[in-house]
Amino acid sequence: MPYITPVALLIASNVFMTFAWYGHLKYKAAPLAIVIVASWGIAFLEYCLAVPANRWGSSVYSAAQLKGMQEVITLSVFAVFSVLYLGQKITPNHLIGFALIAAGAFFLFRAPVSA
Repeated sequence: MPYITPVALLIASNVFMTFAWYGHLKYKAAPLAIVIVASWGIAFLEYCLAVPANRWGSSVYSAAQLKGMQEVITLSVFAVFSVLYLGQKITPNHLIGFALIAAGAFFLFRAPVSA
């Protein structure tokens, strides 16, 4: 469980954060002040999940691995959100960009290269 719990919490936290940052794009007529306060409230829930994910995850993952994992999870959640919630398409260029970021994360989990 020490390997799975941080990943599950990071996925859940990213769902909240994606809604906090981009959910309001469907409601452009809403006053900006209200959007900021609502987004801040949603982001608080994200922090309640992300902080323990990183705290507990640091017992089995390095900080760099946690950050790399976070980026891949963020892009994955965002891609699904963008298509299903915002109704936008993922283009080949998006996929290439996401793949390059995922490739960077892949190297964070490889054994260190000796000098």
